[in-house]
Amino acid sequence: MSLAHDERLRLVDTMSSAGPDAPTLCGEWTVRDLAAHLVVRERRPDASVGILLPPLAGYTQSVQDGVARRPFDRLLADVRSGPPIWSPFKLLDAVANIGEMFVHHEDVRRGRGVVEPRDLDRGLEKALWGLGGLMGRKAYRSSPVTVVWEAPEFGTRSFGSGSRRVVLRGPASELALHAFGRDAVALEFDGDEADVAAVKALDRSF
Repeated sequence: MSLAHDERLRLVDTMSSAGPDAPTLCGEWTVRDLAAHLVVRERRPDASVGILLPPLAGYTQSVQDGVARRPFDRLLADVRSGPPIWSPFKLLDAVANIGEMFVHHEDVRRGRGVVEPRDLDRGLEKALWGLGGLMGRKAYRSSPVTVVWEAPEFGTRSFGSGSRRVVLRGPASELALHAFGRDAVALEFDGDEADVAAVKALDRSF
């Protein structure tokens, strides 16, 4: 089994405990909506392209709305079982879904506004440090200052080339969440007040 698989199982357990109508960090999506998104992403390649291509977003949303009407237990069973044999994600699950499962797990956990990081396995923290580095290049591409990450276990890395800098300090997993566009993170922000505000206000969506 993989880190992505283990996190998938934890995500489903948390979804089940939260219930279908619980809020998430994904805008107006409930846990049910988020589960439907994951099912469409892995089981409906004809519709999942709309996740990345705005012109097809309407079709994707229509399919997702239909999937969301299924019994909640069935949705969770589909998420738990992972991508089927014919899914493009089947062979890529261990790599492509580490970030997806972790971030959406935290979307459910923190949906009620409570930021409480988990005590994660070092292997998962290391994987998220690597993944966060890739995401950070895109997340901070429009930053007017250099964004510096400091993670106690893994060191530092920088994004951008501004003459001023803002330091984000905390666990690799929290830094990765920030790179994935989440604001409900347990991080220290160190820098000029205006620069920190500018980094927090960045559009970090992909």
